[in-house]
Amino acid sequence: MNLPALGWRAAPASVAIVLCLGLAACGGDDADESTSSSGDAVLSGSINVDGSSTVFPLSEAAAELFQEEQPDVQVTVGQSGTGGGFQKFCNGETDISDASRAIKDEEIAACEANGIGYQEFPIANDALTVVVNADNDWVTCLTVDQLKTIWGPGSTVTNWNQVDPSFPDEELQLYGPGTDSGTFDYFTAEINGDEGASRTDYSPSEDDNVTVQGVAGSRGALGYFGYTYFEENADELKAVEIDGGEGCVAPSVETAQDGSYTPLSRPLFIYPSAEALSKPEVEAFVEFYVENHALIAEEALFIPLNSEQEATLEDALEKLRSGAGASAEPTSS
Repeated sequence: MNLPALGWRAAPASVAIVLCLGLAACGGDDADESTSSSGDAVLSGSINVDGSSTVFPLSEAAAELFQEEQPDVQVTVGQSGTGGGFQKFCNGETDISDASRAIKDEEIAACEANGIGYQEFPIANDALTVVVNADNDWVTCLTVDQLKTIWGPGSTVTNWNQVDPSFPDEELQLYGPGTDSGTFDYFTAEINGDEGASRTDYSPSEDDNVTVQGVAGSRGALGYFGYTYFEENADELKAVEIDGGEGCVAPSVETAQDGSYTPLSRPLFIYPSAEALSKPEVEAFVEFYVENHALIAEEALFIPLNSEQEATLEDALEKLRSGAGASAEPTSS
């Protein structure tokens, strides 16, 4: 799995959960740094995170663990989708943008226009998971071509027996992410061959829990989202193996890390802005997130980085600490 080069880049309907990390944290936006008796910095202030619904549980877990060290910092974690998150981020409305894909060229341009610099950190992996109802006893694996038959633009498939004649005469109901989602972007690009290309007559939502409920509530339903949401609802859903051309492969930690779950394994990112990183509470949170990425991934049921990705992430952290990345020119992801 190839990750974009890391470094500083200058100028690239939210459901928010506010984590009030300590009672004293719920007021005031300015950081007030002091020193404890142990010599550690005691921080306060606020951090605003928004973006991918896939990355949302990961950042939520990072914030909850961070409070154990910095209880006076208020972290707000929202989930308006990767695209919606970047729109806010490039407008200077958020400190950190969660993303289930790399930033796009047009988002880089929007950030440039508003003087928003940023640094990119891959923090976990995901196996984008196609799911069916737990009572579905006729499908265990789908090919990329079958998924395209179901999800391609203009598709009129409404019954499982239209996908494969051996499947039963069962109505096919579709659920998935909305167009602001990085998961939508990734899935449509890999399955339909063009980012954003998809049939529109399905039930979309930026909240993956809506997809969980829809698929769990109908025997003939099918949907897709990040691996974490499947793991959290494995008693109600069944993950479909994917045949990307070399046989059927199930989504898992191992297959996502080694790249055999193709084409639906992917890295996940956070993007803190340069301005936000000038605030000690934001810098401390990002350092904590990166240093503890494996623990955070475990807590949030995510797939950790592999060793090659960890080395890349360590390099990004070193650039953050040294300030060496701040002068890098913008480049495309």
